[in-house]
Amino acid sequence: QVQLVESGGGLVQPGGSLRLFCAASGRIFSADAVGWYRQAPGNERELCARINRGGSIDYADPVKGRFTISRDNAKNMVYLEMNSLRPEDTAVYYCYLQRQLAAGTADYWGQGTQVTVSS
Repeated sequence: QVQLVESGGGLVQPGGSLRLFCAASGRIFSADAVGWYRQAPGNERELCARINRGGSIDYADPVKGRFTISRDNAKNMVYLEMNSLRPEDTAVYYCYLQRQLAAGTADYWGQGTQVTVSS
């Protein structure tokens, strides 16, 4: 069982930066896929960035070139560096981990951290 806790959200002006942190209660293995998703009011949860099981990285088009996902398995941490923030980036951001098990996959989610981009 893995528990994920996000932090680092807050209020930032347009054009500003924030760094989100995701701490895992248990070990993160290099074979785990990890990612960040977000959900704005009235919208479905959507992918921001994801490190896949083989190490490749996917970014959603709206955040390409502005957001950077990274991980530190030794510290059981996942990060999201967000630059050039826009009002449309306002959302609750969720950390995600997918682990391959013998019988399938297990998905874990954090409780979310609010990011508000406003002047």
